[in-house]
Amino acid sequence: MSIKKLIFLIPLVFIPISLAAHQLAWGELTVFITAGLAIVPLAAWMGTATEEIAVVTGPTLGGLLNATFGNATELIIALIALKGGLLDVVKASITGSIISNLLLVMGFAMLLGGLRYTEQKFQPFVARVNASLMNLAVIAILLPTVVAVTSNGIKTTTMQLLSTGVAIVLILVYALTLLFSMKTHSYLYDVGLAEQEQVELAAANLAEGEPDVNLRLWIGVLLGATMLVAIESELLVDSLTVATSQLGLTALFTGVILVPIIGNAAEHATAITVAMKDKMDLSVSVAMGSSLQIALFVAPVLVLAGWIFGQPMDLVFNPLELVAVAVAVLIANSISSDGLSNWLEGIMLLATYTVLGLAFYFHPVM
Repeated sequence: MSIKKLIFLIPLVFIPISLAAHQLAWGELTVFITAGLAIVPLAAWMGTATEEIAVVTGPTLGGLLNATFGNATELIIALIALKGGLLDVVKASITGSIISNLLLVMGFAMLLGGLRYTEQKFQPFVARVNASLMNLAVIAILLPTVVAVTSNGIKTTTMQLLSTGVAIVLILVYALTLLFSMKTHSYLYDVGLAEQEQVELAAANLAEGEPDVNLRLWIGVLLGATMLVAIESELLVDSLTVATSQLGLTALFTGVILVPIIGNAAEHATAITVAMKDKMDLSVSVAMGSSLQIALFVAPVLVLAGWIFGQPMDLVFNPLELVAVAVAVLIANSISSDGLSNWLEGIMLLATYTVLGLAFYFHPVM
């Protein structure tokens, strides 16, 4: 077993601890912390399972699996929070995930990679496509809020209909983006290189005497981890209000900062690790791709799920959240446009995230 898998195996002990804390009423704060810690390794195992399955299914289906399960943890947490009526937390987690991936993840990746390598390169074309898609996402979440603010007495049902229309457009764009990146223009995303790396990895495994990928095992791991994430997410959400109140945190700060860090921990580690191996293409793809999944797929799905759960979920956000997303997209696009990165650019992204974090921390409860 690799060191990475071992590292994410040990924290699984928090699963029984969190369940015991819930059943034995050890306190909401204890449940919140242990459930959050339990979700981190589960998300990592979901990612590992999709990677192993992709080796067998090939890059196209593997890419679709990664796209589907890439933000499954955040989606599960948000769906449970939505069902519980915590709309402010749901919306904050959407903007928070976008911000954390563009600033925190990419910032650490560029900083730590830049400390090891003077200058790192990645594909400027892919970065520009992702930048354009992020601009579209900003427009999509900005306009419903503008309509709500500039209209007197607009009905909630009207805003839901507007948000649903926007959500459908975004999901269609997301589907076409997958078609573009995995089919019609896959050569621009180094699919051939990915295939070659998989062949070399398989050959290395055979040379070392390791068995072929056990597809049934990894499918079982994926399904089991997903089910456990759902259970732990319910514990996390149920204890969230009381626990964050005890910590002196607002729902806005919790949704924007804490929830995305818990849900994205595995992806954070992946992006930073590959950047330190001078694979900046993959690192930027993980960070920006995850933000795009949140904006173009997760957020629209939550809007549509609001109809099913009977919760008035729309795309009307807190103005501070919109400013934060716009700032994150602006500086991330500016830094990534030339296809080069260094440690100073990583510092810029992290400094922006820190400033935004302070703003959310000191933002009063409305």
